[in-house]
Order: sequence, then C-alpha cells, then structure tokens
Amino acid sequence: MRGNICCYSRMAFPVAVCLVALAVAFPLLVLSGCATDGSKDEVVVEEPLEVSDHIEVEPVYVIPEVLSEPEEEDEVSGYLSAGDDVSTPSETQTPTLTATAAELRGRLNIVEDIRPSLSHGPKTAANQKYIVLHDTEGDGSPQSVVDWWDGNGNLVASQFIIGKDGTIVQCVPMDEIAHHAGYGDTGHNEKYGIAEDGRDDMAGSSPIGSWAADYGMNAWSVGVELVHVGGSGDYPEAQLEALDSLIAYIDAYYGFESQIIDHKAWRTGNSDTSPEFAGYLANYQTTRTHDGS
Repeated sequence: MRGNICCYSRMAFPVAVCLVALAVAFPLLVLSGCATDGSKDEVVVEEPLEVSDHIEVEPVYVIPEVLSEPEEEDEVSGYLSAGDDVSTPSETQTPTLTATAAELRGRLNIVEDIRPSLSHGPKTAANQKYIVLHDTEGDGSPQSVVDWWDGNGNLVASQFIIGKDGTIVQCVPMDEIAHHAGYGDTGHNEKYGIAEDGRDDMAGSSPIGSWAADYGMNAWSVGVELVHVGGSGDYPEAQLEALDSLIAYIDAYYGFESQIIDHKAWRTGNSDTSPEFAGYLANYQTTRTHDGS
C-alpha cells in the first residue's frame, strides 16, 4: 500500500504540473484569441469608413458641378472672359446694349409736323424693305418744303426732310405710306421684290408711260429728302451726320436694316441723288454711314 501511494505520488506530480501549466496557458490562449479577434475587429471597423467617402461627395463634388454650368454659358454668351469670377461679376462684364429706337430718336430731336393729307395708307414693319434717298432740288428749309408739299395739291412727300444744318422734319408717320418714289421702270417691282398690293391709295398719281409702269416702292419704303441742288457743291457734314443717325433710328424702329437706294435706282432718268452724292451712297450701302466708318 505504501508502495502504491508512492507510485501514485510519482504519477500525480507530473499530472499536477500539466494541469497547472494548462491553467496558466488557457487564459493566455483566451486572451491571445481575443487579441486576434480584436485585430480583426479593427479591420472591420475601418471598412464602414468607406461609406463616409460617399457622404462627402454630396457637399464637395455634386454642388460644384451644378455651379459650373452657368460659367460655361456665360463664357459662350460673352459675359465673361477667362479668369473672371462667376459669383461676383464686375460692371465691365455687362454687355453693351444697343440703343433703343426711342433713345435714338431723342438724340435726333426730330421736329414732327405731321400732315394727314400726305399719308396714303398703312405700312407696317412687314411691308418695310427700302430707304430711298432723294434731293429736294431746292435750297429751302425742311419746314418750307413740307409747307410746299402740303399746299400744291400733288400729294407728294417723303417721311423725312434733312436740312443743311442737320435739322430733321417729319411730316408722315413711319407706319404710313408717303408718295415719294412714284412710278418706276417696268420690271422693277419684280427686281426689288415688291408688289402693288392695294394698300397705297395712289391718290394724285398718274402713269408716265409704258416704260415706267411699276408702282410699288412707296408702299415698301421710307423716303428721306436731303435739301440739296445737284451740282451746287458738297453736302454739309452736319447734314450727312444727321442722315447717319436717322438711318440708325429707322433700323432700330423696324428692328432690321432696310436696303438703301436712291430715287434714280427706282426710275431711270431721275436726277436724285446728285453725282456728288455717289461716294456717300456707296458708303451708306456698305457701312450705313457717310464716311464708311
């Protein structure tokens, strides 16, 4: 029995040592496993951070893309140049606006002396194609010319008369027909793309021959008389500058540029405009100013 106990004692000792070792090692293994799991948890925690990148897209990337669209439109339209700040445009970035018809008329200081007897029917913008230039073949003032037209019974007139000093008198509204061109060369209605459509009452008009059978220009144009006698010398600068401004006003009034011709282009043999106006006429037809500027 005693020997058995000793044997058991000898056997128990290594077992006890193993148990103690296991007791010490097991917590360490558990802790080691927790540490390992913990490290995995750290990786798992980092993964959701990718979601925050998506959250930042809304305020940082999406909104600037929306704001960038007007910048492209402004650069195309000419409001901005390269490097301009879209959010705070300066006054110099505002485009220059074309003067309105009312503003241009105000600068001309036109004297209105409307004479109802000299109007011969309606003429809207849809019926406007030409500005016809004339000479009065006299030296009287614009006002005296209107008085003569209204009193001689011929019912002939232009909408505007420009004096040598640049004074402008208007005696027929721009949306009404004035008898300033009369009959033209046969075939000229077709040449100039116009027709006698019944709007012109043709009062006071008389045929002048089969060679000049077309009658349509009055109803499709504005007539402008320059106080001038052919062969008497050059046209004064003040008169030409007034014509420049009047043409600009007529363009603005209708909203487009009418073709500029003189009276003799409509009917062969007319004296107006004079030979000394030829250079100015060429400039008006290309640049709409007397000096070609």
